[in-house]
Amino acid sequence: MADGSRSRTDIRGGHIGLVVAIIALVVIASFSGPRWTLAVAGCFVVWFTLALAVIRIRGGRGREAIRRAYVATFGWGDYVTP
Repeated sequence: MADGSRSRTDIRGGHIGLVVAIIALVVIASFSGPRWTLAVAGCFVVWFTLALAVIRIRGGRGREAIRRAYVATFGWGDYVTP
């Protein structure tokens, strides 16, 4: 990840994934109510926390660790867009 353009691409995919996740949560909330919305949101929180813990254990520190956990959680947004 020494190349700055690669990091921007990762973050862009993370932002897209976060937006898609928020839209999905709104749709779930409108059809199913708060119980399923909280369950799905909780899954994202658990995944982010687990990713952050693994990155911290492997030596990641500070903002870089948070960025990597964010990309690990929401980076699939790159696959949503062409």
